[in-house]
Amino acid sequence: MSSDRFAEIRELQLFRDISDASFETLTRGAYVQNFPPHTELITEGDPADFLYIITSGAVDLVASWEGRESSMATAQPVSTFILAATINERPFLMSGRTLNKCRIILIPSEDVRTVFETDPAFARAIVTELAIVYRETSKSAKNLKLRTSLERLANYLVKCYHDNEMSAEFELQFEKRRLASLLGMTPENLSRSFNALRQYGVVVDGQNVNLTDMDALIAFAKPYDLIDG
Repeated sequence: MSSDRFAEIRELQLFRDISDASFETLTRGAYVQNFPPHTELITEGDPADFLYIITSGAVDLVASWEGRESSMATAQPVSTFILAATINERPFLMSGRTLNKCRIILIPSEDVRTVFETDPAFARAIVTELAIVYRETSKSAKNLKLRTSLERLANYLVKCYHDNEMSAEFELQFEKRRLASLLGMTPENLSRSFNALRQYGVVVDGQNVNLTDMDALIAFAKPYDLIDG
């Protein structure tokens, strides 16, 4: 398949500065596939045979242990996921399931490692990408360890407010059970937390949220650039 088919990802930070020959090598065995909602793309513990690039839709990255499962992150367009496992030839630390219809480019891991060894620009881009992921993981750990569940929810709502162009009315991006998992809470605790935030102007009706007193919510949440930035 010609690399022309993958022009949509050529300008990603990961591929922007590599040579045309390297990009041709990367994409020579790549292919595009559409997946329906609720499809398991990767399974925790399996080998990383491909690097995944999501170009539309969303993928839920989840981890499990002793019958318990938790959402760890969400992969959204246009981005890669499971890069570290690909480079290190290590098994997946998480499973990945489509949340809705997804279009994904799959690049064989062997070709990714070949170009990593031969193209310095690609090696630098890999390091940069992994550094970004590391910082986001550190922020997530700080959020979970330093804040109460109520503070985590409050800051999540403040983030939604900014993501929705400063609109105080929006619809939750995820169903509440998954949102609870992302925030390190049980669904019951999430429901209690929404009720507790009423005093700060948070009104919830199903998936719809109305923030009626942003000053009060922000004063309680205390968003912090080194966690939320």
